[in-house]
Amino acid sequence: MRFEDDALITGRGRYVNDLTGKGEAAAVFVRSQVASGRIALLDTEAAAAMPEVLAILTGPDLKAAGLAPIEPRGRHPGPDGGAMRVPLFYPLAIDHVRYVGDPVAIVVAETRSAALAAAEAMVVEIDERPVVVDPLEAVSAGAPRVWDEFPDNRCFTYEKGDKAGVDAAIASAHTVVRQRLRISRVVAAPIETRGAIASYDPAADQYRLELGTQAPHRVSGDVAPVLGVAPDKVHVVVSDCGGSFGMKNAGYPEYPALLFAARKTGRTLRWTADRLEAFQSDAHARDMWADAALALDADGMFLALDVHVRANLGAYLGPATVHPPVANLGGIAGVYRTPKIYAKVDGVFTNTQQTAPYRGAGRPEATYIIERMIDLAACEIGLDRAELRRRNLVPKEAMPYASGFIFTYDSGDFPGVLDKALEMADWAGFEARRSEARARGKLRGIGIANPIEIAGGPVARPNPEFARVEISPAGKVRIHVGSMDSGQGHGTAFRQIIADRLGLGAEDMEIVTGDTHAVPQGTGTFGSRTLAAAGGAIWTATETIIDRLKDQAADRLEADRSDILFERGEYRIAGTDRAVSFAQVISEETAPVAAENFIGNDGATFPNGCHICELEIDPETGHVDLLAYSVVDDVGQMVNPLLVKGQITGGVAQGLGQALTENAVYDPNSGQLLSATFMDYAMPRAHDVPDVDIVDRSVPTRQNPLGVKGVGEAGTVGALSAVMSAVADALRPLGVRHVDMPATPDRIWRCLKMQPAKEPAP
Repeated sequence: MRFEDDALITGRGRYVNDLTGKGEAAAVFVRSQVASGRIALLDTEAAAAMPEVLAILTGPDLKAAGLAPIEPRGRHPGPDGGAMRVPLFYPLAIDHVRYVGDPVAIVVAETRSAALAAAEAMVVEIDERPVVVDPLEAVSAGAPRVWDEFPDNRCFTYEKGDKAGVDAAIASAHTVVRQRLRISRVVAAPIETRGAIASYDPAADQYRLELGTQAPHRVSGDVAPVLGVAPDKVHVVVSDCGGSFGMKNAGYPEYPALLFAARKTGRTLRWTADRLEAFQSDAHARDMWADAALALDADGMFLALDVHVRANLGAYLGPATVHPPVANLGGIAGVYRTPKIYAKVDGVFTNTQQTAPYRGAGRPEATYIIERMIDLAACEIGLDRAELRRRNLVPKEAMPYASGFIFTYDSGDFPGVLDKALEMADWAGFEARRSEARARGKLRGIGIANPIEIAGGPVARPNPEFARVEISPAGKVRIHVGSMDSGQGHGTAFRQIIADRLGLGAEDMEIVTGDTHAVPQGTGTFGSRTLAAAGGAIWTATETIIDRLKDQAADRLEADRSDILFERGEYRIAGTDRAVSFAQVISEETAPVAAENFIGNDGATFPNGCHICELEIDPETGHVDLLAYSVVDDVGQMVNPLLVKGQITGGVAQGLGQALTENAVYDPNSGQLLSATFMDYAMPRAHDVPDVDIVDRSVPTRQNPLGVKGVGEAGTVGALSAVMSAVADALRPLGVRHVDMPATPDRIWRCLKMQPAKEPAP
């Protein structure tokens, strides 16, 4: 059981639209209906005179008031050897629009219906310009410019690895496999769309923003500079968050615009995106092309990997836009020994919505590149795909292992994980199942992926997290923590850490989170970091309290402090059975005992595993039926196995969604978003997701006091590759070498129709 569940499943959750503000007014945004052009006319006069309308603000209004552009948190080298190209990203468009959905005005009225009517009455005329929506086209000669000052549409060029060594290895290799890989664009589509309640307190000169996010302190830090104030002047409050997956973890242009409008009107403002607006204005994810080459020797040993990525950033740089294509690039090394690796990533502007982290944030993409190339290599040299992987795996005894490309893996048993997964999925018996399916007219395939990901990074210096633990003499515990939940079950895990360590009742614990004033510091929830970072900070705080009370325990046991040990909720005299419980010792205090810290762990961790997916395809319709899914995962020490399985299963669902159905598509000529509703953007349904058989084979890490590695993104990182591997395997006997995601029935059917007739393999 999770402590959070009772309230959430009985309708007592408190999401943004469950909250009320005194004297609320409504805000709506007027958005561009074209993808690129100069704003020729923005006439607000008639709309402003309509009933109940309080204010209409435009980009020039905000700029004149001193609002600054939104800035990216990170910087990479520029494509010309200089600085990264950072365009001006104001909360509302000033002179030009650059994607469908670009906000050009905010309308404030007494009611939402009045605000919508006024927005409809505004006159917006835009002189349209040619558009470009694909990153490959955007970097081609003569492509339309997203920004006039950036003629080649490049934002940054990031290079890593030994290019000369890779080129030499490829030139002398026995086999070189090359493929251009499409990694499709997706949207997070959480159940709760983005929304916010914004207000301003003139007496305190302080803004307040209530919204859903996993990282309230990061949102405050993103928004405050735009308003020209210190972060502590933007009070961010989160109650419950109905899904984020990373998408809600940054400051969006709507937030400073809402706060400024709240200050201007003196009213508390509410904005809620409808689903169409969410598809247009939420950050999208993935969307890249990768040209890859894998070189092997005559025995199938990897020699070199070369990768060139063109990543679609969209038209603007949000706070986290430049993160996913680069930050987790080390994952292309996989769990394998590849002597030479080189990667180049071009960040590219297009006339589309910005991209940003979404469950995995570069990890699924990196894993897909290496795992797909291994599948192609195995087929080309005639070797079983699992065997080719086994030959190149990093052995357990090599840990810690420096991959030679960014990451050093601290622990793991990659061969053991692979062997267990092959056994679970009955890999050896698959060909008999394929033959049986062929007799029924079906194409059966089995896919495999060995994902590894960085968690709790960055790799050189993990981000810190804040925790304060306060325990009363009665044994009541209050935990302040900087990480915010969006459905993962943080409260259950945090309570369990303290209950197991101190022997106190989990029902007597309170979690304080999601408030940048109640919790003075914080980093947030993302990157599979929470249990290692926040859990580690909680553990360290409890250790401080245990040590602080050791003298009292020694006095009670009539022993020297140096003879006192603490384990399983008791202070004990070493070598004896004389003990006193933590609850008994703290009960003698006259006031609560507390400890806090804002610390990082010793290093990043590297969750890894093996996913095997089995499926059938109907060659007449292209329909895919997922039959079985096996996962063996090394997530380090498990605190709560139920939460682990839930996270893996949810991640698998999102990975297979991208592999089979989900695809955010812009029209290449007009830049219109063609997949802007659930009628056009195909989310996986319950019947699309098979039962996921999950087994743990973990090697605890020493990088944090709990020994945990992280699990939040593991399912997605593996599923994208495993499902695509299975689809390709099902089609391979009919001569199909490769199919790009998403493997929709239409794409599979067309792929089969384009192939020459070929006898099925025996």
